[in-house]
Amino acid sequence: MGMVVRHTSGLGGGELGEVRRLLVGAFDGDFGAEDFEHALGGMHVLVRDGSGLVAHGSVVQRRVVHRGRALRTGYVEAVAVRADRRGRGLAGQVMAALEEVVSGAYVLGALSASEAGAGLYAARGWTLWAGRIGALSPVGPVALPEEEGSAYVWAPPGGTLPDPAEGLWFDWRDGDVL
Repeated sequence: MGMVVRHTSGLGGGELGEVRRLLVGAFDGDFGAEDFEHALGGMHVLVRDGSGLVAHGSVVQRRVVHRGRALRTGYVEAVAVRADRRGRGLAGQVMAALEEVVSGAYVLGALSASEAGAGLYAARGWTLWAGRIGALSPVGPVALPEEEGSAYVWAPPGGTLPDPAEGLWFDWRDGDVL
């Protein structure tokens, strides 16, 4: 089993295609072009064994406004393990590597969890965000109540979590904002 951590710019077209195929398969086809776009532009963790790519995750920079300050946030995307390799701790290994990236470069980690992934993140110390969530859209701030209950945050060692009495306002992106 081999793990590498590499920026999107260091992945060739063949590797990006391999990542995309893994993600589409791992999410049973429910992983579109915008989802893939959201996973690009940051650091990727790739885990391979003799059969090829078996796990992936990435962290990209986002700006999250909290109490009038734009927090440099490492947003975790596209964490997936190939179906025939699940249950072996690979997702935890991917998250540990992503958390190292967040610790080294960001003041906050954030992600949006599926029901299937929520247990992994909670077990690793990620906290379900209890406050309001919104986005800074092209037409101004918009509340995203449908995202509440699936957003998790994580403070790197020595950091502190934002105050849930104040909302988190994410930068805008096409498709799902979170």
